[in-house]
Amino acid sequence: MSWGIGKFTALMTKCLPWGGKKVVAILPLEGVIGASGRMQASLTLAGLEDLINDAFDVSALSAVAVSINSPGGSPVQSALIMQRLKDLAAEKDVPIYVFCEDVAASGGYMLALAGEEIYAHEASIVGSIGVVSSGFGFDKAIEKIGVDRRVHTAGGKKSLLDPFQPEKEEDVKRLKQIQIKIHDYFKATVRNARGEKLSGDEENLFSGDIWTGEEAVENGLIDGIGELRTVMREKFGEKVKFKVIEEPKGFLRNLMGMQGKKGGIAAEAIQSLDEKAQWMKFGL
Repeated sequence: MSWGIGKFTALMTKCLPWGGKKVVAILPLEGVIGASGRMQASLTLAGLEDLINDAFDVSALSAVAVSINSPGGSPVQSALIMQRLKDLAAEKDVPIYVFCEDVAASGGYMLALAGEEIYAHEASIVGSIGVVSSGFGFDKAIEKIGVDRRVHTAGGKKSLLDPFQPEKEEDVKRLKQIQIKIHDYFKATVRNARGEKLSGDEENLFSGDIWTGEEAVENGLIDGIGELRTVMREKFGEKVKFKVIEEPKGFLRNLMGMQGKKGGIAAEAIQSLDEKAQWMKFGL
């Protein structure tokens, strides 16, 4: 019995992973970047490295679709994650498409810059291209309850912005200098990624303001309005397969040592409030 080339090709196609069909890996990135609480995972390069690698190792891969839901956080971790995604996309010659969900703001928007194209829902919150530093001042509280703050340093600036001491004008001035440099880096990253697509006034775009999905399209911050699976089917056909990249959950996660380090109860409570505050800025 002789086999024609057509029958042989069909048989081999069926034996291949996913039946030879195009596959899109879905990589969800959700949460505050670079800060971890007792019950919440953070987004850091170290924590995401294996998941990112898994996304690009899927068989018959046509693209990686990154879904983002993040109010931001650490500018360094945001930049590291974004760059790792871009490097792997270039190395594997696989495009990245980004989909902003409820919010992709500040560092969350920086993550989105890894995408060849960026999409969002009409009601998504996008942007917040700026730098913010927040904290608490406890100097009046410890004075009221009669507690002395004792700090000994080698280096005059080592106690910069100590929350248990009155705020100093020179400390605030130094902080603002650092913020300007980080903001300049953020702006340059946006310009490099979006290029001529940016259509809004830069002073307005980089003011730290936030935009709805439709406004973000008008300003050139994103490429269009669309939902992940719908857009991917439009690009790769109705029969495209989706592979969601997720980390182990529940007891398996704990057995694998992925639960993260635990701090003190008070520190965890403050951190949790800080994370919640970052979401609340966007009504979430």
